[in-house]
Amino acid sequence: MARPPRLGSLRGMTKQGGPTGLGERALGPDLARGFMLLFIALANSHYFVYGTRVFGGFPMDGSSADRVVGMVLSTFVDGRAFPMFGVLFGYGVAQIVRRQRESGKEWWPIRKLLWRRSLVLIVLGFVHAMLLYIGDILAAYGVLLFLGVWALRWKDRWLLIVAALVFVLTALPSDDSLATASDATDPSMLPPDFLGQFGDRIVVQPFIALLGWIGFLTPFLVGLWAGRRRILERPAEHLTLLRTTAVAGLTVAVLGALPVSLVVGGVIDQPSDDVLTRLGPLHDASGVLGGFGYAALMVLIALKLGDRQGRMTLAIAAVGQRSLTCYLSQSVVWAVVFTPYLLDLSRTLSTTTTALLAVATWLATVWMAERMRRANYRGPFEILIRRVTYQPKRTAATRSRSSGSLA
Repeated sequence: MARPPRLGSLRGMTKQGGPTGLGERALGPDLARGFMLLFIALANSHYFVYGTRVFGGFPMDGSSADRVVGMVLSTFVDGRAFPMFGVLFGYGVAQIVRRQRESGKEWWPIRKLLWRRSLVLIVLGFVHAMLLYIGDILAAYGVLLFLGVWALRWKDRWLLIVAALVFVLTALPSDDSLATASDATDPSMLPPDFLGQFGDRIVVQPFIALLGWIGFLTPFLVGLWAGRRRILERPAEHLTLLRTTAVAGLTVAVLGALPVSLVVGGVIDQPSDDVLTRLGPLHDASGVLGGFGYAALMVLIALKLGDRQGRMTLAIAAVGQRSLTCYLSQSVVWAVVFTPYLLDLSRTLSTTTTALLAVATWLATVWMAERMRRANYRGPFEILIRRVTYQPKRTAATRSRSSGSLA
C-alpha cells in the first residue's frame, strides 16, 4: 500500500474531508491572522515591564515616550487583536464542518473530529503555560471548541442572538479594576526559579483555561455565522457588510478605548474605582467590535491586492498560515528575555523598548514563515494539530492487508 504524502509537503492538494491545502487557502483570513500576530506581540509583551504603579497593564512611571506608546497600544491594540482571532477561529471551525459535510460525514463523527482538535489545543496550551507563558489562550480556545461543537447545528439567528446576549453581559460593569500595584512581581508571570514556576502556574492556568473562553464566545459564534456564508473567502459578494463592519467596528473601538488610553497616556488623571468598573468592560466590549472591524479591513485589503501580491504580502500571509507556530515562537522570546532566572530584563526594558522588541519578534516570525513557505512546509505545530485532528482510523480490511504484507 502506497505511503501517503507528508502533510508538510501538501500544496494545493486536499484529501476529501481533510485540511485545506496551502494553495487553496483564501488570502484574506491568512493575511489577517499574520498581521494581527504583530498586535498580539505588542499586546502581550508590555505586561512583563515592571512598574511601581500599573494601569491597564502599562507602567505609569515611565518616560513621555512610554506614555505615548502606551496610549497608542491601548487605543489600537489591547483587547482588539484577540477578538479578531476569535472570529477567525469560529470561521475556521465552520470551514472544517462544511468540508466534512461535503465529504458525506454525519454530525457525530464531525463532533469527535473537533473534540480531538480541542484536546490537542488544551494539552498544548497547558504545556505552553507551564513552560513559557502563563497568559496562554490555546487551552481556553480548546475548551471553547469542546463546548462550541454543540452550536454547530444552531440556526443562524440563534448564533447571533446568543452572541449578542453574551456581548451585553460581558459589557456590564465589573469589579475587576484596571489599576493594580506591582511592588512585587507575579510569580506565575515572572517565576523566580524553574522548578517553582510549576507550583505557581498550576494554580493559575486552570482558571484561565476554564474561564477565559467566555471572552471569546461572542467572536466565535459570529465567526461560525460568517463561515457558513463564506464571507471572508468571497468578499466581493459582501462588500457592503465588510465596509460597514470595518468603519463602524474600528470607530467604536477607538472611541471606546479613549477613556482608558487617555489615562495610560497621562492626559487625564486616573478616575475613581467606581468609574473604573465601567471603563474596563467598555474598553473590552468596544475591542470585540474592533476585532470584527480589523478582520473586515484585512479582507478588504486582500481583495484590493487581488493578484498583485508582493513578497511582503505573501510573507505575512505565510505567518497566518502558520499562526500557531508563530504564536508559540513569540512566547519563547518572552520567556528568555523576561524570566528572572534567564535574562531578567523586566526592570531594564520600558514600554517603548518592549514594543520595539515585539515588532522585532514579529518580523523574525515573518522571516521564519517565509522560509517555511518557500520550502513548502506547513509548520511543526500545524502539522501536529492536523495529524491529531484528521488521523484516519484504520479499517479492518486495511489492518488485514497490512498484516498480510508483513507476513
